[in-house]
Amino acid sequence: MLLTISTTHQPATDLGYLLHKNPARCQTFELTFGQAHVFYPEASDRQCTCCLLLDVDPVGLVRGKGNWKEGLLDQYVNDRPYVASSLMSVAIAGVFGSALAGRCKDRAELVDVELPLTARIDVLPVRGGEELLQRMFGPLGYHVIATRHPLDSQFAEWGEGPYFSVELSHTTTISRLLQHLYVLIPVFDGKKHYYIGPDEVEKLLAKGAAWLAEHPERETITRRYLPQRNSLVRQALARLVEEELVEHEDDSVAAEESSSPQAERELSLHEQRIGAVLAAIRASGATRVVDLGCGEGKLLRELLADKQFTEILGMDVSVRSLEIAHRRLKLDRVPERQRERIQIIHGALTYRDERLANFDAAAIVEVIEHLDPARLASFERVVFEHARPGTVVVTTPNREYNVVWETLPAGEMRHSDHRFEWTRAEFEAWANGVAERFGYAVRFLPVGPVDAEVGAPSQMGVFEEATRNE
Repeated sequence: MLLTISTTHQPATDLGYLLHKNPARCQTFELTFGQAHVFYPEASDRQCTCCLLLDVDPVGLVRGKGNWKEGLLDQYVNDRPYVASSLMSVAIAGVFGSALAGRCKDRAELVDVELPLTARIDVLPVRGGEELLQRMFGPLGYHVIATRHPLDSQFAEWGEGPYFSVELSHTTTISRLLQHLYVLIPVFDGKKHYYIGPDEVEKLLAKGAAWLAEHPERETITRRYLPQRNSLVRQALARLVEEELVEHEDDSVAAEESSSPQAERELSLHEQRIGAVLAAIRASGATRVVDLGCGEGKLLRELLADKQFTEILGMDVSVRSLEIAHRRLKLDRVPERQRERIQIIHGALTYRDERLANFDAAAIVEVIEHLDPARLASFERVVFEHARPGTVVVTTPNREYNVVWETLPAGEMRHSDHRFEWTRAEFEAWANGVAERFGYAVRFLPVGPVDAEVGAPSQMGVFEEATRNE
């Protein structure tokens, strides 16, 4: 069976770096069921093609512990040595493991670049016909060309078989292409050559982390990937649904409250607040950032998407919020290169913590108003004296703006857990005092629509070490 991957990205030979296979060499890899050969029939700056050819040992396959055998005869008469199946998925993971995980040692900048890619599979057993091919690959953005083969070219009356040569074209990353192939190839005939245990759920979710939850055929994919293992299917689908709910909870809240002008303004305010904090941190030149009071990971997600930030730490006192953040960010299934950039820890802002030291910048977004006023002094020492990042960005509500929201009763705070809400003058007085005591300079910026009389709904202080400005 043969898989080819081609690109016209220039220089096209970058494909060799991404796949970690030298175009000038023909390489052979030993597998439990045979050998995998990698070679490049074409490798120029204009076009490059890499071939993965599997040479399956039928005897070695029979001696394995596959669950595809239906009887004694099936051990000797089957199509496994000739068609792309779970054997190909195992070969992809074994031969192209680094590319599958989104790693590239020599050209790391290429990993997230979307390239014009074409993959061809000869041949693929499709129990469901060309329609199933379109249902699987179409929603992922692929242009699919499928050529069906007869059962026997010498006996046309036998009709067409379930075997297709399939060509898939899409502009995407090499990692994403390999993930799609790894999961979907064995889905088309619903058989696997090895025992399906609980670890198969983790493999499915790991390779499908970025796309499977939103795929319209996720149930079909899951059932065929885990054939005849209904308990594992239920487990996988439950986890996919849970992650989808976490991923889209912001959208569902917005839809539920869309009739309220106040809710619309608050949603916009959240987006503007995250954007303002990111802009301040980017402008500081920071590469190592800590989000103190990270909550459910909304800012962490934006930080992780920005390549400027090479080390990201999120901390929160709420274990439940950290669990949601972990699922939102899919930290158990993101590529290793991404996973190494971020860490989430449990902790409180009022206790000294050595893990917070040596960061370039800290974000403290809508957090201080949740602290008892008597604990503010402890918070100040933890952040500005002990952790002491070069830049600290703090946002907090502006109490003066509350009168704009007609549905908020006079004198009440915006959230039941708020211990206080400051006016602009009160926030500036506190921030200037902190800056003076700990050797920082501070500037103030509004966040959200500015009212001529009461200011903006949120206020932001950007603290920078005084030595940086000298």
